[in-house]
Amino acid sequence: MLRCEHLNLRRAGQLLIEDASFELHPGQHCALTGANGTGKSSLFALIRGELEPDQGYCTLPEDWTIAHVAQETPALPHSALEHVLLGDAEWISLRKQLRDTQLPEAAIATLHERFEQIGGWQTESRAARLLHGLGFADADIHKPVQDFSGGWRMRLNLAQALLCRSDLLLLDEPTNHLDMETVLWLEQWLQRYSGTLLLISHDRQFLDAVCDHVLHLENRKLRLFRGNYSQSEHKRLEQQRLLQKQAEKTEAERAHMADFVRRFRAKASKAKQAQSRLKALEKLAPVLLESGRRRLVFDFPQPDRQPATLIKLDEVSLGWDDANPVLRNIRLTLLPGQKLGLLGPNGAGKSTLMRTLAGELQPLAGQCFPAKGLQVGYFAQHQMDRLHLEDSARSHVQRQQPSWSEQQCWDYLGRFQFSKTKSEQPVAEYSGGERARLALALVILQRPNLLLLDEPTNHLDMETREALALALNDFDGAVLLISHDRHLLQLCCDHYLHIDHGRVEAWPGNLEDWLQHMRRTHEADSGKSDKVEHSARERRKRAARIRAQLQPLKKQCQQLEKDMDRLQTALQKIETQLLDETLYTVENSPRLQPLLQEQGQLRQQLQEKENQWLEQTAALEEQEHALSQE
Repeated sequence: MLRCEHLNLRRAGQLLIEDASFELHPGQHCALTGANGTGKSSLFALIRGELEPDQGYCTLPEDWTIAHVAQETPALPHSALEHVLLGDAEWISLRKQLRDTQLPEAAIATLHERFEQIGGWQTESRAARLLHGLGFADADIHKPVQDFSGGWRMRLNLAQALLCRSDLLLLDEPTNHLDMETVLWLEQWLQRYSGTLLLISHDRQFLDAVCDHVLHLENRKLRLFRGNYSQSEHKRLEQQRLLQKQAEKTEAERAHMADFVRRFRAKASKAKQAQSRLKALEKLAPVLLESGRRRLVFDFPQPDRQPATLIKLDEVSLGWDDANPVLRNIRLTLLPGQKLGLLGPNGAGKSTLMRTLAGELQPLAGQCFPAKGLQVGYFAQHQMDRLHLEDSARSHVQRQQPSWSEQQCWDYLGRFQFSKTKSEQPVAEYSGGERARLALALVILQRPNLLLLDEPTNHLDMETREALALALNDFDGAVLLISHDRHLLQLCCDHYLHIDHGRVEAWPGNLEDWLQHMRRTHEADSGKSDKVEHSARERRKRAARIRAQLQPLKKQCQQLEKDMDRLQTALQKIETQLLDETLYTVENSPRLQPLLQEQGQLRQQLQEKENQWLEQTAALEEQEHALSQE
């Protein structure tokens, strides 16, 4: 089991975890929750052995294999499939050893047995299925890693971690940069994972589906709850309510005692009793509530203008190639107050539609009619990359609102939980969540009447996501939202557009209907792949059996080839000496006779080896043909 006992953990001098004790048993799936910056990723680093505890200990069985997602992937020349296969170190080692023809037959048999035990014949197909599940097309599997963008390389690293036959799997925000279809696939994969899982995520529905325990980190304390995330939240809120009642009771007792001491301390008849109450008052420990943080509330400024129709697309085709558009014949009208979610598989064209509505991409065909008073606020997937790292948050706001005073900038940023001090720090010093909040604040600053949000929740913690959902519900303008966070979509969206196979159509049901549709699709695809895998597995087993049966003959042929090479080299050496004309004089006759005798022996031996090699080669070809016909 993974066990921590009286653990204290510091990073950069800051105490993150204090006196923590917990145990995770084999097969448990545990969510590690808490606000950004509380120390969750540091705990992962400790478990991986990259940090040392300041106090206490953290242990796990020595024979456990830990898998985690590498955060960096250099531009590598090998293929995506080869990169994922590196996740199974033992498979790589066994495959390399099996290619060594010098090993004894007993050693080869042992290696084959172990290879079979670990499912070695299925490893490549497992890796290919992981890549397919994570959104890679068949043609992408053999592309070099260096051809993929950063987000797709992270998917490769995730596939590599999933391929590893691990005992403990550590996943830190694995759903960031994934579309909802891929999140759904990952959710189903993790439900089947048999090892111990420790998962950091701010997607509550993902956690509910995958995890059966929750380890919550707050105020430097770790507490383990049984149940999924929603169940643990109910328990935690109930404990918070009880703590609140206890705190109120304690403060009432404290006030009553203090009043008694104040009234009777000076009276001799009551002095002794007052002193007793005073000592009791001093011992009355305060009840510390879990969090003293102010709840985050976004206050979006309402649009200045609301045209009757914001934008209309009439038979519009989108993409970069007239002959092969991404989306075709779109008819869409956006009205004030609409809250629409975009659904569809990765690469279907959701972001392409967003970019067109934002005015960044012109239609290939058809017409786009924006309203005269249209004001678009566009949060792109890589919106944070547009921030100036050397500037402060206040500088970013003032760049968009040059007439504002510093105080007005600070007041606006305060709506997004930036203090005055934080507002003046360079963006380079911000966490991912803080940068995401700043990028969102800059989009909202434009007072849009059409808000286009393409994966706005990456790097946002759960509290910030819920604050965003509440603000979007109060927003009077129209919202078009792409997100893999199902909870956010359900909280914000009234209707959905489904994008697939080049078409944009209204989805007739709710989000749960679409999720059920996707689950059925995945199950059908899984059934097909299982049949393909079964036949492929049989072919590989048969090929392995043939290779094992032919191995002795192959080794004999290889040994005969080596013997022939050795004899040929020796014969050439003798014949080179016999080219010396001086050997054929009377005085050199004693030297000539042994050389001629050795030449004859080598020729005879070489002829015998060649005959044996021809016989063995013919036998090998005959046996290969016979086995292939079985």
